[in-house]
Amino acid sequence: MRLKASHIRYIADKIARDLVNANYVEILTNDKDIIRVASKYLEDNINTELAIEEKAKRFIDDNIDMIESNGADDKRLFSMIKRKFADDESFILTWDDRYSNLSHKIMDELIDTSIINFSVSEMMIKNLIFKSINTYAKSYKDIEENVIERIKNYKKKLLVGTEEYDLVFEKMYEEELKKQGFL
Repeated sequence: MRLKASHIRYIADKIARDLVNANYVEILTNDKDIIRVASKYLEDNINTELAIEEKAKRFIDDNIDMIESNGADDKRLFSMIKRKFADDESFILTWDDRYSNLSHKIMDELIDTSIINFSVSEMMIKNLIFKSINTYAKSYKDIEENVIERIKNYKKKLLVGTEEYDLVFEKMYEEELKKQGFL
């Protein structure tokens, strides 16, 4: 489940809300600071992955003649090259490990900048942040599909890619997030 830049604010908001609602966490500043820290790490992670993918695409483009002459499977080759470049940059591609790493970074900064205090182990805080990210990541595809289905049944026909479609999609997506407790 690949996260997109458009998901950052929703995930960051979920992390903040879950920390605020945890009875064992004391927020020393405000939830906007939690959102800012979480957003920073999520954005950095997503941008790093995009850069690795771009590097893999350039590699394939630069070597397309050799690749085509060997009859390589494009998707498999892209995946292998991406994995190699990710390893070179010590970037984690496996989701559980990646979310765990992100959760540690977010937690560490929240502690180091005195945004939160807590009366439990750091592992519980890290796990709470991990669960926030993971819950959203597992749900967003279903939410998107529900919204697309609702738009198909919308009284006015909207064309995908138009500004009006995008505005309606965003509004309905946020409504669906609210229904499911993400906002």
